[in-house]
Amino acid sequence: MENILNSEWSWLPLTFIYLLNAVVILAIGRIVFNRMNRRINVSEELVVRDNFAFAITVTGYYAGLIIAFGGILHGTSLDLLTDTTNHTAYGILAIILLNISSWLNDKFILYQFKVEKEIIKDRNAGTGVIEAANYVASGLLVYGAVSGEHPDFFPQFTFGHLLSGILSILIFWTVGQVILVIASRIYHKMLPFDVHAEIERDNEAAGLGFAGVLVAVGILVANGIAGDFDNWTDHFSMILTDGVLGIILLPIMRWITDKVLLPGQKLTDEISNQDIPNNGAGLIEAMSYIGGAFLIALCL
Repeated sequence: MENILNSEWSWLPLTFIYLLNAVVILAIGRIVFNRMNRRINVSEELVVRDNFAFAITVTGYYAGLIIAFGGILHGTSLDLLTDTTNHTAYGILAIILLNISSWLNDKFILYQFKVEKEIIKDRNAGTGVIEAANYVASGLLVYGAVSGEHPDFFPQFTFGHLLSGILSILIFWTVGQVILVIASRIYHKMLPFDVHAEIERDNEAAGLGFAGVLVAVGILVANGIAGDFDNWTDHFSMILTDGVLGIILLPIMRWITDKVLLPGQKLTDEISNQDIPNNGAGLIEAMSYIGGAFLIALCL
């Protein structure tokens, strides 16, 4: 915001306006989410049925939207009118992309069962946490796409610049979604058990590990997307490099979890080979992926 701050206290009204804009975007996001899930009575699920799985999903949706809007706020600031216009346009785009990501999650990531049935009818928290993680990962992709400076940056608002920014976000988000799907398929193949079958039988530990994969890959791909845009070749090279690192990270971090974080125990046994899966083991697996991705992103 440094370009429009002219006095020691001028940030106070600007901060209030930007936060108010964020609240408006969250309100629009709520309306869109409810419309996209018309078959679900959101209020009833949250406060009457106390559906914890659905609460996790909704929390992930808003977390992803806040992360995405954080990237919008982190971008270059001009004047109040331009900033408000950009924040609103990019915020609405983030809402649309997060809702599309939910559909992609149903079709290409958790494709072996009906996600809505698992969350609403069966109250499957393992499915809910994966859906939430997908929202967070998509929010990270938008964060990366909007947080840098585009080469067509203008000192005043133009619709050409806005459209250029929207196009860049769409391209980077699409590439990121493809990498998320590829990573989820590789994760499925590398496990000694059927992760979809485990999640469908309400194995929350398996869901936690899968969720960690999505967030970790989202962190690394967002790191590749973020930064000032120089040219498409270099930027795509960075995205692919970070995406490949994320995929390579999966078996390495799982091995480290087995040998270092859970010494004397087999991660597979704790998650899938006992009557009551160990949710703690699933949480440790998830955090090993996320922590590894965070450290790699800081080192790059």
